[in-house]
Amino acid sequence: GMQSHLQALLSLYKLFCPEQVTITLPGKMKTYFKNSEGPWKAAITAVRQRNQGTSPLSQAVFLGTSQPQSRKRKWNAQLVIPACSTNTNNPEEEREKNRVYLHRTNEFFPVEQLQTFPQLLQNLHRLEFPSQMGSVLTNPLLLHYMNCVKDESIYLRLYYWMGQVLQEECTWCVVDNSYEEEFKSFLETVYKAECFLQEGFSACEEFLYKTLPLWDGFCCRSEILRLVSWIPLSSCSDIKSYLYDPLAQLFFTSSVYFKCSVLESLKELLQNWLNCNVIQVDSEVSL
Repeated sequence: GMQSHLQALLSLYKLFCPEQVTITLPGKMKTYFKNSEGPWKAAITAVRQRNQGTSPLSQAVFLGTSQPQSRKRKWNAQLVIPACSTNTNNPEEEREKNRVYLHRTNEFFPVEQLQTFPQLLQNLHRLEFPSQMGSVLTNPLLLHYMNCVKDESIYLRLYYWMGQVLQEECTWCVVDNSYEEEFKSFLETVYKAECFLQEGFSACEEFLYKTLPLWDGFCCRSEILRLVSWIPLSSCSDIKSYLYDPLAQLFFTSSVYFKCSVLESLKELLQNWLNCNVIQVDSEVSL
């Protein structure tokens, strides 16, 4: 019998070539194919409205998926990086536990009490990352700890959180987002964390690859080009299609200042790659 995904494929054929599909298809079916023109239509509409000074769209569009403005932005008008704290329901009970932890070497050291680098060294094997991983971005001690503890789950937690924030707050993909300054500040914080760790975040790499084709080259220019400088050079084919091609379209139609900014960013990208490669080679030689 007819399967749902085959019916969806036939309905797509019937939409463009109705004479080729003679069978009767049900009127209501699950959508299997998203409209690929969605992001471009949203970007064009946003540019028109920005130039004409009219009110922005009320519909948010991100990479072809229409969705309402995020719940976080609806109830909270600020983009806030979470505070560094452990997961707790009772503050009094947690404080009492912290007093006990300080006298027991086999328990976790409360991350709220981590204030100095000597504390980090003394409790390196007793620390637990905070319940909200986004707080590590503004905490140099926890960034040091990330460098020491190569735990894949830590990077996955940060990847999911950062990817969600970047998607919801991107000012040129979410058409009615008017918090550009806050988004700039967040991108600057992420960039500083990457410089501290001397490596780029995979969530940022994915975000740039997805959104650079929609970028106008103006919004958050310096922040975006700084993040570009920390993209890991995994493969030449990916770099060309996802990075060079979108930037080339803007490069040839923009001002001399933008051209120089792009060249400077690509120069820093090459320097970062060379530095990381030298460190890797040195570590292999020492082994």
